[in-house]
Parts: sequence; structure tokens; C-alpha cells
Amino acid sequence: MSRIISFNTADQADVVAFLGAAGNLTSEQQRLLGYMRDDAVEHQQDLDRQGIDWGLSVPDALEHLIAGRADSEAECAGNAYYSALQHIIDANASDPSELGVYSKPSTFFGLMDDELRRLGVSADLLPHGYLFTEPPSSIPFPIPYPVDGSPDIGMLALAKAKPAADAYRTVLDQIDPDFTYDLQLLIERLEFEHDEWQDSQDIDWYTQDTIFFSIKG
Repeated sequence: MSRIISFNTADQADVVAFLGAAGNLTSEQQRLLGYMRDDAVEHQQDLDRQGIDWGLSVPDALEHLIAGRADSEAECAGNAYYSALQHIIDANASDPSELGVYSKPSTFFGLMDDELRRLGVSADLLPHGYLFTEPPSSIPFPIPYPVDGSPDIGMLALAKAKPAADAYRTVLDQIDPDFTYDLQLLIERLEFEHDEWQDSQDIDWYTQDTIFFSIKG
């Protein structure tokens, strides 16, 4: 089954601030939570139409995260929790953009990592590492991983977008041609996000610091 990789940018602290914040939400957080709840209900309705039962609904998973827990014993609870977390990210982030559609993205970007590593790109800039990373480590409680690996959540600090793009561009003409198109696309996306980030540094309210990646089946 093909999986779609999309991304947006947010302040990581704004995202984490919702987890465990029940009863202490600001008026702005309450407003955003309303959008999250609406999106979670719509998501669950779509799952119901497909006959998908994770044993924990996405709206309930969202309420768990806001309450500061992710302790459901449902076999597929991780799928619901990761989906709910994605709704929290999206409510705090820029509009999403699509990177691409891949039949086996983990395999593809793992092989791309091998090529980039062979050409001297440093380990902290390899794409598989940030496309398939775990949720923010500052979340104050563990969230179980989805049983089938979907959805996945990845992160890259905006400060690393330009160094990564520069490293990829340096080796673009040396990499296996099977990866040229996708690496070029990744370079363009990272450079665009870097430029947007740089142009916004003088805006007082702008605090976005992270590119969040979403990989869904």
C-alpha cells in the first residue's frame, strides 16, 4: 500500500504544551483544541466507514493525550495516539505540503541513506533518520508506537534544513540515478522552508522551529 509523506512547520514547544495540559489550557489553546476535536471526529468517521477498529477511537486518544496519558491497553492504541498527536501538530502548524507518495518509504529512504552515507553526508542529516524519528522527547509520558507503523511522525529542526539541503546538493550529481529526482525534490522543499524561516526571524510572534513530517497509509 502506498504511503503519503507530507510536512508542515510548527513551534515544537507549542505542540508539546498540549500534552497533559487539561484544566490549564489558555483561551487560545482552548480554541485550537476545538479544531483538533472536530478533526479527530472526522478522522474517526472515516475510519468507521472503512471498517477500521483500533480499539481506541481517535477522539478518545486525543482526550487521553490532553489529560497527560497514553495508557490504553487496546492492541492498536498506538495508531490512535499517533493520529491524535498528528491532529495536535496540524492545529499548531502551517498548512501541510506534500513531499511524495511511496510504496515503501522506509525502504526507499533507508537505501537513500546508504548512498548519502557512502558519499560522505553526516549521519545527523540523513533523511530516514528524521522522516521516521519518534515524537518529541520532551513529551512527558510514553506513547506506544503504531502496530503497523502507520501513521509515522518525523521531525527535523528548521536550523538543519539548509545544512541538509547543501549536503545533498553537493553529492546530487554523484548519487545513484534512482534517487536523483527524489533527492532534488527534498532539496527544494528544505531550501524553501529554510528561506521562509529566515524571512520570518524579525516577526515577533513567529516561533516555529521544527519541520514535522507525517507518513500515512
